[in-house]
Amino acid sequence: MNTKNLMLMALLVSVGAALYLVIPGYGEGMKPDFMLTMMFIGIFLFPDVKSVFLLGATTGVLSGLFTSFPGGFIPNIIDKFITAFVVFAVIILLKKAANNMIVSTIIACCGTVLSGTIFLSVAIFVMGAKVPFGLLFVTVVLPAIAMNGIVFFIIYPIIKTLLKRTSFKTALSN
Repeated sequence: MNTKNLMLMALLVSVGAALYLVIPGYGEGMKPDFMLTMMFIGIFLFPDVKSVFLLGATTGVLSGLFTSFPGGFIPNIIDKFITAFVVFAVIILLKKAANNMIVSTIIACCGTVLSGTIFLSVAIFVMGAKVPFGLLFVTVVLPAIAMNGIVFFIIYPIIKTLLKRTSFKTALSN
């Protein structure tokens, strides 16, 4: 694994963490998880198993540490890990189509749906949180889908443009 690529992945995750910390919460203090968006960008740039493993694990742990959801540490780790590999599989299956900006944004939005569903399911059914799934899905996950989709649509092309001018070895340079 290339040190430059590791540094870029760490930078993406740290930008996601910084965004997560500065974005104000809504509702009962819940926040959209912009680390998820940065994880998706990392997976699009570095679609290999080692990178996806690292991105999923790192993003899950950091999301778990920063979460305001009671007992949300374990659900965050589980959801980011599963979501990372599912999105990776979708990107591999749709290799040509995933280069299209609209398709990649749809993949990021679908990944957010998956992440939110897994997180709430694990929190409720495994961790025993006493929260209503439907209400949280509508009030937290649906707005997060919109916000993550918009952020992905804005940030991903900027990162793609910057990387084309550098010597980074990403999926874009192949």
